[in-house]
Amino acid sequence: MGIVPLERALQLAADVDLDLVEVAPMARPPVCKLMDFGKFKYESALKAREARRNQQQTVIKEMKLRPKIDPHDYETKKGHVMRFLKAGDKVKVTIMFRGREQSRPELGFRLLRKLSEEISELGFVEASAKQDGRNMIMVLAPHRNVKAAATASREGRTEGAEDTTAPEGETVAVLPEVVTADQG
Repeated sequence: MGIVPLERALQLAADVDLDLVEVAPMARPPVCKLMDFGKFKYESALKAREARRNQQQTVIKEMKLRPKIDPHDYETKKGHVMRFLKAGDKVKVTIMFRGREQSRPELGFRLLRKLSEEISELGFVEASAKQDGRNMIMVLAPHRNVKAAATASREGRTEGAEDTTAPEGETVAVLPEVVTADQG
C-alpha cells in the first residue's frame, strides 16, 4: 500500500473489519499491517508450541569414577560412557577424590585423558577437566554424525518401522493364515 497517514490506515482497518497492528515500531516510518489480531496471536502460539515440540532436548548423563579404579571397573564404566555417546547424549564424567587422593590431582587428569582418547571416535571433550573441590569434572559430547545416527534410530523406533526381511543365511518360517468357518 505504501506510506499512508495514520487516520487513513485506521479508517481502512475499520472498513474491512480488521485490526491495525504495528509490526516494526523502530523502522522509519513505522510498519503496520491490517490483520485479525486474535487469529495472529493464535497462529503464533501454535508456531511457538510446534517449535518447542521439535526442539532437541539435550540430556546429560553422569558417570562417577574414583582415581584408583580397578581396570575391569574402568572398562565397565567406559562401556557405559560409550553407550551414552552412541545414544547421542552428553556425558559428565566426575572423578571423586577422598582424603589424601586430593593431593594427587594428576591421577584424575591422567584417567580422564585416557578415557577421552579411548572414546575419541564417538565423542569429543566439550569441557576439559577442571578441579571442583573434591571432584574433577569433564564433559564429553557426541560427534555430529553419531548424534544424527542416534536420532535417526530413535525416530525409526518410534514410527514402528520394522524390518521384516531375513538376514542372509537364515531361514524364516511363514505360517499359513488360519481361516475359521464363520469367516468363510
